Formats: sequence, C-alpha cells, structure tokens
Amino acid sequence: MRSSGLFILLLFILIPSPTRNVASESSQETCDRIVIEKASRKLTLYHDQDTLRAYNIALGVQPTGKKQCHGDMRTPEGRYVIDWRNRNSRYHRSLHISYPNEEDQQAAKDIGCDPGGNIMIHGLPKGFGWLGKTHATTDWTAGCIAVTNEEIEEIWDIVPDGIPVEIVP
Repeated sequence: MRSSGLFILLLFILIPSPTRNVASESSQETCDRIVIEKASRKLTLYHDQDTLRAYNIALGVQPTGKKQCHGDMRTPEGRYVIDWRNRNSRYHRSLHISYPNEEDQQAAKDIGCDPGGNIMIHGLPKGFGWLGKTHATTDWTAGCIAVTNEEIEEIWDIVPDGIPVEIVP
C-alpha cells in the first residue's frame, strides 16, 4: 500500500501536467495590440502583424451600436488602451479599457447622458468558471468583453498595460 502511494506521488512529480505553462510561454510572447470585432464576437491579440491568440467572446446584452450612455448595456466602439488591471475582480481577473475617450464623452454630453465607464476584458463571474466556452453562446455582460477564466489568465500574462485596443462593429 505504501509503495503504491509513493508511485503515484512520483507520477505527479515526474510527468508533466497537461495544462499549458502560459507563464513560460508568455516570457517569449508579448502582445502589442488588441482588436475586438463585435460582429464576429472575436478578440485577437497581435504582435506586429502576427496573430498571437484569438478568442470567442461575449459582449454587452445590446451588442449592436456604440455604447453611448451608462446602463445602455452596449459594448463601446473606438480606440482605447489597457490602462489598469484588477487581480481581484468579481469576474476572475479583468483588464480595464480606457473608455470613455474624449469622443465618447462629447457624444454622451451631446445627448445629455453620462457615458458610463468601467469597461473591462474579463473572465467569468466568481463561481461560474465551470461554464467555460459555453458562456460565449450569448451576450450577457453590461458592456464588457468576456472570455473564459483560462483565457483571461493567458491574456493577463501577455498583455502589458498601455497597449492599444481597437473595438470595431
């Protein structure tokens, strides 16, 4: 009995884990641009012109059109940057997109509303990681861009703060 326990322990130590070691991969890859295509529900990470990774995403409940006002449940469209990150997000981890930019602020002012903010690329809500990729079968966020928890871990590791984010219709 004791020798079988030792054998199992050795297996765990000696056999590599089937999960990818993103941290070691990320030391070789750095993203320099993110493009989010709302119509195709796709987030793509680029380095120069090369695609590093692409992910299926969920968007705001009202995905068509630009975000205009706080609470409209739309995902913004435009040019932004990743300006901060939250390791302790309600949605596993999250990267903040610098919405609203000056254009967004002026557009909201012109129609008399608050443009809102706090738009993130994030994982799944705490306790719902089990949903995995099925989360992307419907748009469910309040305007954010959602990926799986494993995917936000990858993104977190290869996306530095300050890189451009382009969100297109």
